[in-house]
Amino acid sequence: MKATELFNEIQEFCIANADDKIVEKYSRYFKGGYNGYGLHKDLIPNKVKEYKKQSWCSIELIYDVSELLIPEEKFELPSFAINLLKEFSKEFTFSTFKEVETWFSLGINNWAHTDGLVQHVFPVFWKKEIIKLEDLSDWRKAQNKFQRRCVPVSMIRLLKHDTNINKMLKFIDSMMMDSEREVHQGLGWFLRECWKRDRTLTEKFLLKWKNDCARLIIQYATEKITKEEQLKFRKEKT
Repeated sequence: MKATELFNEIQEFCIANADDKIVEKYSRYFKGGYNGYGLHKDLIPNKVKEYKKQSWCSIELIYDVSELLIPEEKFELPSFAINLLKEFSKEFTFSTFKEVETWFSLGINNWAHTDGLVQHVFPVFWKKEIIKLEDLSDWRKAQNKFQRRCVPVSMIRLLKHDTNINKMLKFIDSMMMDSEREVHQGLGWFLRECWKRDRTLTEKFLLKWKNDCARLIIQYATEKITKEEQLKFRKEKT
């Protein structure tokens, strides 16, 4: 099967299973609006598993069809790309990482798809040591804010395989003045996880930034500690 044929089949599947009630339900979770067919949550993974069983389905075909799916505005089409790629996790290489890297310029433009990559793809990259932290260096200043968000959120998964908290804190230091809320959220979540593993280092890092970085970062990073403990991270009055 050619990539264009698979793309057309996926699109037809989405149209046939569209549900306006689900579109209305999901709209509340997307600040910038939700443009989707409204597929029930199990339809995509189940359909993807059907494709995976076919002899014509290969990771190379998934790379090709993803270039057609990712730019599409309908939410479910990039979701298909992420789920299809996940099925080939045993075949992931550094080339897979470079393919995913292009997706942000093609059309990854919301938190859900970004976090889907973090959930389904990056754990494999870290566990198999396909990438190193340094491979995300340029992502920290990428034009696409969701590519920048992906850095700290994916590093939460890295914490399962790497104990060098100091190195990771230094890595995100240049991101602490980012202007976008979605990046602030990601940084805060990551720092909250760092806190669980090395409170001393993380606290020192937060104290250094508390007067300058976005308050949302501090809020997310410290939301699990007591109100009394949170006081030391308030911005100092000038």
